[in-house]
Amino acid sequence: MHSLRFTTETSSAGVVERDFTVGEVPGVLWSPVSGSKNAPLILLGHTGGLDKRTPGILARARRYVTDRGFTVAAIDAPGHGDRPRTAQDERARIAIPQARAAGEPIGPIIAEYNAALAERAVPDWQATLDALQALPEIGAEAPIGYGGTTLGTVIGLSLAAVEPRITAAVFGAPLVYEALTEAARLVTIPILFLLPWDDAEIDRRSGLALFDALASEEKTLHANPGGHHQIPRFEIEHEVGFYARHLGRPATSAA
Repeated sequence: MHSLRFTTETSSAGVVERDFTVGEVPGVLWSPVSGSKNAPLILLGHTGGLDKRTPGILARARRYVTDRGFTVAAIDAPGHGDRPRTAQDERARIAIPQARAAGEPIGPIIAEYNAALAERAVPDWQATLDALQALPEIGAEAPIGYGGTTLGTVIGLSLAAVEPRITAAVFGAPLVYEALTEAARLVTIPILFLLPWDDAEIDRRSGLALFDALASEEKTLHANPGGHHQIPRFEIEHEVGFYARHLGRPATSAA
């Protein structure tokens, strides 16, 4: 098992931010300055083409830490952020904008690439989770949640289908393909599902079908006007409440 190695540490407004690596996988851990013993741990997956420090992840991480005292972790997906690109990554990086510029469908390209990324990313997340749980400030008893949209959902659904340590998740706006629907049928944990209603690239009907495929007895869908990635910031409040209900942790204020 790879151990976790911290490389930098900063703190501001009650939040400690530490960069780390687990093997070759780079990540960031956010936690309260006041400590996080046995606090719920939220894993955040970024969207396609971005990285572990996207504005959405940074906003959520700080909100989760300051409002509820959660610990939050994010890693770069394969071929993203600080990770090297394979030949497959380079082909997809070129093919997607070329197809869009030519007016050709990009769905098949993204679906094939996302499926490959999920296959590579699930072991990365499992190794990262092993290493995080080995930290005394987190431990093996901390409840685990996951959150991510688009590529973050593709990876997160694939992870939640095989990883029993994850007990609640926020998903949304993925490009749906058959293997992802099959993974959804294996997911039984509570789900909050966020759906941009006017997405020009992903038909809302596919998102509704994926929501329907989830085997969870408790699942909630929030649909908002807007296109791809346009999830209102106020949904973060709903996410905080969702995780607090299912993972525990009363409201708090970080010092």
